[in-house]
Amino acid sequence: MIVGINGNVIYKEPAFVHVDVSGVVYEVFISLHTFSTLGNAEVKLLTTQIIREDAQLLFGFLDMAEKKMFERLIKISGVGPKVAMAICSTYTPNQFATVINNKDMNGVKKVPGIGPKSAGRILVELSGFDVELVSSGDAPKSLAFNQASEALESLGFKKDKISKVLSLCKGEDTASLVKEALKLLQTI
Repeated sequence: MIVGINGNVIYKEPAFVHVDVSGVVYEVFISLHTFSTLGNAEVKLLTTQIIREDAQLLFGFLDMAEKKMFERLIKISGVGPKVAMAICSTYTPNQFATVINNKDMNGVKKVPGIGPKSAGRILVELSGFDVELVSSGDAPKSLAFNQASEALESLGFKKDKISKVLSLCKGEDTASLVKEALKLLQTI
């Protein structure tokens, strides 16, 4: 499994980039957001490798949040790598977290290749994933957010309220996040 690639960009287009790694050139599919921030020199990409009967594909990302978003999307029935990459090209992870949190069906349908049925399925499958997306920039904080979310869920609170409240919390560890969230949930 190829999980990262470091090399020199020798050719790039909005949908893919060719990266020379010690004489071997890899074609890596990228989102428009990655394309716009990608330079023309050396690059370090986080990758997801998809192996099929007829192809071995590499999808590259500059940040972990976008990679997590892509990997979570391709696990949804009816959402393949092409549609997942279209979502990554349309929304940054933070923007997509807002779409999920607001259950914005029209926001999901803006993505090319997604109709009402797929949009509904994506919103249902990703319910609560917005907390993970927003917090994925910082690994320890991400773990604390996930644990706090699970703790609040076990207390009977709904995922949408939990994600809204946790996004307002300033705590760094699980215990302080839960305490802060409980105070905020009492006022809602």
